[in-house]
Amino acid sequence: MKRRDFIQIAGVAAAVSSLPLGVGASILNQKRKKIYHVGIIGYGDRGSGLHRVMNRMPDKFSVKAIAEVLPFRAQPAAEQYPDLKVHQDYRKLLDSAEIDTVVVSTPLNAHFEHAKAVLEAGKNLYLEKTMLFTLEEIQAFQELVRNYPNQTIQVGHQYRYSPLYFKVKDYIQKGWLGKITQVSARWDRNASWRRPVPSPEYERQVNWRMYKEYSGGLVAELLSHQMDFINWAFDTVPDRIYGTGGIDYYKDGRETFDNVQVTLRYDQAGMVGNFGATCGNQYEGYAFKIKGTEGTISLLTNDGVFYPEPEAKAKLQEVDGVSGATPITWTENRNGIKLVDEPTKDGTIYALEDYYRCLEEKATPLCNVENAGNTAKLVALANQSLYQGELKTWKG
Repeated sequence: MKRRDFIQIAGVAAAVSSLPLGVGASILNQKRKKIYHVGIIGYGDRGSGLHRVMNRMPDKFSVKAIAEVLPFRAQPAAEQYPDLKVHQDYRKLLDSAEIDTVVVSTPLNAHFEHAKAVLEAGKNLYLEKTMLFTLEEIQAFQELVRNYPNQTIQVGHQYRYSPLYFKVKDYIQKGWLGKITQVSARWDRNASWRRPVPSPEYERQVNWRMYKEYSGGLVAELLSHQMDFINWAFDTVPDRIYGTGGIDYYKDGRETFDNVQVTLRYDQAGMVGNFGATCGNQYEGYAFKIKGTEGTISLLTNDGVFYPEPEAKAKLQEVDGVSGATPITWTENRNGIKLVDEPTKDGTIYALEDYYRCLEEKATPLCNVENAGNTAKLVALANQSLYQGELKTWKG
């Protein structure tokens, strides 16, 4: 092997052996300046889940109040947390001078109203993904936030904070996968996605994800994570968007599709992205593959493997076995290289750690109104294509 090739491959090996620190790590050695008092608007699965994670960060966050319109969610919260202030009207939460920052985890169609009100109340904002519902809301909100330069606004796409996905982004940018032409992403289940309701009048409020008035369906709730990562990792957006799908299995009154496939064409990157989800089969579950001329990365939400193409694999095995200079962690059958030694933590933890850093430093979050707005726009266009059966083009 030529010395130049050896140095290049050794550089690749060094990259696969080094796990980037989480973006929130910079705050670990800082003196804690403040514990932020939090209010949560919307206390369903996601809002209550964020509460539980924040409770594991008592040196950063203290949840003081929630706003929830459904009594069968509000009452158990009041019983579980006796000191928690529970409001039905979110405006009463925003009126509290005690609250520093607000989490919005309501149905997607309510994001704009609630996020706007949070900013107008002078609070910092953690806005769950997908950022907003319609193209008009996205444009209006991006213009609105210019009036609030001193408030921190973070959007909840978690892959932008995971050490695993930071490593994948590094692989892509440094060319370890070669020329990437294909992305294949799925998030499948064999279940209706339906939540039980205590009484029929609550159907649309509980199962809002199934109704077009409230929801972006499977694209917004699941595939937006993978779409957002591709936007971030390649610093790009798709030029053309085409979706197809239907209500193909669950004939239960739902309006959003239970089976979708969205194809994205990225002209600048020279790449095709295929993003699909079904409620009728769970075999693949979560599957995310990025394919290049030098190798493939196969990802789960918290783990991943790099599978080099045959020639690249032979060079990596030679460096690992002969030089002993790089501790590459191969899979048991030596077909691939592990990206992390252990599965990463819940992505919410990394996201909230960095949200704290941004609050302290008055920094712009990695997932912010501009780039998360691009993902929200992509979701909106994908859904337009799904329901209208038309090819959509990206217009800045």
